[in-house]
Amino acid sequence: MSANGGAPAGVLSYETLVHAVAGAMGSVTAMTVFFPLDTAKSRLQVDEKRKSKSTHIILAEIVKEEGLLSLYRGWFPVISSLCCSNFVYFYTFNTLKKLTVSGPGKSRPGKDLLMGIVSGVVNVILTTPMWVVNTRLKLQGVKFRNEELHQTQYRGMFDAFSQIIANEGVGTLWSSTLPSLILVLNPAVQFMFYEGMKRKGISVFNVVRPQISSAEIFVIGAIAKAVATTATYPLQTVQAILRFGQYRGEENSGVLGGLSNIFFLLMDRIKRNGFLGLYKGLEAKLLQTVLTAALMFVVYEKITAVTFKAMGLNKKLKR
Repeated sequence: MSANGGAPAGVLSYETLVHAVAGAMGSVTAMTVFFPLDTAKSRLQVDEKRKSKSTHIILAEIVKEEGLLSLYRGWFPVISSLCCSNFVYFYTFNTLKKLTVSGPGKSRPGKDLLMGIVSGVVNVILTTPMWVVNTRLKLQGVKFRNEELHQTQYRGMFDAFSQIIANEGVGTLWSSTLPSLILVLNPAVQFMFYEGMKRKGISVFNVVRPQISSAEIFVIGAIAKAVATTATYPLQTVQAILRFGQYRGEENSGVLGGLSNIFFLLMDRIKRNGFLGLYKGLEAKLLQTVLTAALMFVVYEKITAVTFKAMGLNKKLKR
């Protein structure tokens, strides 16, 4: 069903827009609920001299040293970036799904993975500057254990954009693009698992049902995200370090220089903290990202179902 009468099915349609808005709202809701876990993860990734490893201990340290509200430092820029990012991702993914739909009951994990990768690339190119800024704001004013990390003085998102462009150049806004492009595998793998399990109607108890309950959506979303996060976590750490902006590698040296920086950061992390140093903060990341993704999918599915019903669309999603 096309909303504009002339565009291909799925492009600029009400249905695709509903998916995009629902995905954005689901991610905003879930991230707000579990935001303190994201705060703990960011500290562990960037401040490598912080000794605490348990999530509940680092959260207690942050509250003691910086106050309770510090757990939500940088909430607005993160939520703004996440809202835009998920809108772009869900819109692109569902547009591609409509344009490349398979026959009923047909397994298509490869196609789901490819659509996820394409959606991720579009998302990275359009929204990386927002993520660079929100990483800076999220870590502004924190008490670092690593004395080599310097504090920034931004008065908000727009001031951060202007200062970064003026002092570091516009290219800095895309400083984490290469690891981010590699990391499109994370949501791509996540959506491949989620779409596959949901399409087959398989619950955690391996019981095939006509409809999947909210609890089953939560479990499927959690499993999909746990697999994707564990597989790509070292690159997420590199991404956070590059976004923070205090690492200076082979700047303006193209793709090879970017790959060199990624490799150096990975090797440096291993040299300082051992191989497990690549996974520092994984506990907090898994708690945050798995719970956030699971809740996001529940909210997303509910919003789309209610909206389609209100619009009078007898929509049968082809999963």
